[in-house]
Amino acid sequence: MLLFGLVVGVALLAGGMEKLRKSLKEWAAGPPPASVEVPDQEAIRRQIEDRLRSEFEQELGQRMTKLKLDTEKEVAERVRKEEAQKQVKPSEPPLGDITDVRKLRSEILFKSRVETKPGGQATVERADKESYAALYQLSVRVPTAVRTMAELERAAPKLGKTLPGLPALLEKAVVSPWFKQLYDNKVALVRRNAHTLTELPTRHNFYDCDTILHARATDGTRVFLMQAEMDVVADGSDGDRLATMPDGIVNSTHYQPFTSYGWPKQSSTPNPMVAGWEARIANANAELKDSKTTAQRRRWLIDRIAYLKRGIADMQARSFLIAEYDPFIVIPVNILTSRDAFAPNVGDFAVVVYDGVVYPAIVGDGGPTSKVGEASLRMAKQLNPRATPYNRPVSDLKVTYMVFPGSRDEKKGPPDYAAIRARCESLLGKIGGLGEGVALHQWEDLLPKEPETSDPPTASGEPAPAAMPEAPKPAASGTPE
Repeated sequence: MLLFGLVVGVALLAGGMEKLRKSLKEWAAGPPPASVEVPDQEAIRRQIEDRLRSEFEQELGQRMTKLKLDTEKEVAERVRKEEAQKQVKPSEPPLGDITDVRKLRSEILFKSRVETKPGGQATVERADKESYAALYQLSVRVPTAVRTMAELERAAPKLGKTLPGLPALLEKAVVSPWFKQLYDNKVALVRRNAHTLTELPTRHNFYDCDTILHARATDGTRVFLMQAEMDVVADGSDGDRLATMPDGIVNSTHYQPFTSYGWPKQSSTPNPMVAGWEARIANANAELKDSKTTAQRRRWLIDRIAYLKRGIADMQARSFLIAEYDPFIVIPVNILTSRDAFAPNVGDFAVVVYDGVVYPAIVGDGGPTSKVGEASLRMAKQLNPRATPYNRPVSDLKVTYMVFPGSRDEKKGPPDYAAIRARCESLLGKIGGLGEGVALHQWEDLLPKEPETSDPPTASGEPAPAAMPEAPKPAASGTPE
């Protein structure tokens, strides 16, 4: 009996070891994409990295194009001047081509002053670089966060009547440390790029936020309040709800199919962006096989292929918000990943207040740490029909963003516009509700509807009369190509 027990024990141990080896092997290879949801913070960090990578590449392409055009214009202008000088002899020596530094960056007031002081022998002064030098100093005033109702209404005059409970909420509100962090990040960016005026943010982009406040209602409900402008985000994809997307988007190297808010796929319909990313992998592999491809380019291609494969796995496992159809706002990623009790989280309910109207939304994506005031294309076009990914809907600091930290649903899924509205209405009730005559906006589902393929039988058992299928609604204009 003892011998039999030992034999069984050895067999079980051997089987357990084999299962352990198999489990470790599967763990090392990575989980099947469709069965695991990426942790929030890891997903947010990766997605913001992807988004910033895309923005950088797009900006680099635009800058190279502009540089090429500027160079061509400069050459053409130089040729024109040389031809003119051949024909007309100038009365005094020409000054040559002059670059006006005041034009190197718009919205930066550039002042110049020449100072002279007695020097020594010209031979000595010529040898001293400090004798003939220019000093460039950038002066920046860092703003102070506003705290009172009067200060908020300087930019948004209708705010008090729209949210009558806001004055009482502000009485004990405190300035968020993220306001200082935001402008510290901006100053760090300016310091890093101060030697190149073309790399500096404009005055408009530097001063994009009036305040960030932490407030608490009488029942303990936390409120994250931010007053800023609104820029546009055009990201996201979801094969379950939108099976096809324009070729210009599918094949774009700049469009990001991800948002920080995501959930497990609910159908077998592939994400439409996968085809474009697979085509980019095929193109990269073809370039790798080309003997003319440089070593530096090969390294970049290998990194790019790995990045594309990770993205495809994510798209095969999860779905995301679609900026063209879903109303959501964007919060800097350093705030989203904070453990502070007032930090908005992905999925938290929020409202956007503008010009006397209140719009329900959720926190849907993470953005750069040196800018605030971003929302989905759907939200932007509701505030201003002329908004596009390249044309912000509101340039002034008139938009109030209010997030209710910790309010998100435990289970993520496709946005339910009616449920979002109901939840936001309930949360607004805890801070004083809406003003007289103010209604909470009701979002309409603009996603194209699939025509019905069959009709249910009538009470008599006969098929119902054929009905005209609902035509898909046209997509909002301004989609990036």
